[in-house]
Amino acid sequence: MITKFMTEVTARFNPFSQCAKPARLFLTYLPPNVRSQGMIVTTALLPRTSKEPSSVSVKFKDGKEMKFDCNKITIKGLVEEMDRHSRQLQKAADLTD
Repeated sequence: MITKFMTEVTARFNPFSQCAKPARLFLTYLPPNVRSQGMIVTTALLPRTSKEPSSVSVKFKDGKEMKFDCNKITIKGLVEEMDRHSRQLQKAADLTD
């Protein structure tokens, strides 16, 4: 997963819920030194009785913000969407260099 163009990641999930799996796996895909690179990572654990769905929100350097409901997307789809936008930003950066 290309994390170079991400500036902020926010994950909200109930760790005991089945639909929290994409959010938890997405956080494991982030490299360990991502915070030292300037990315802000925020996690919010919801209580076990919460009815709020799990979600992942990502902001990119170009200002675009993507929000995903983990009930409707798998980890594979989540990573593909992040990489799709990151590749577009990479192409734009390569053209300006």
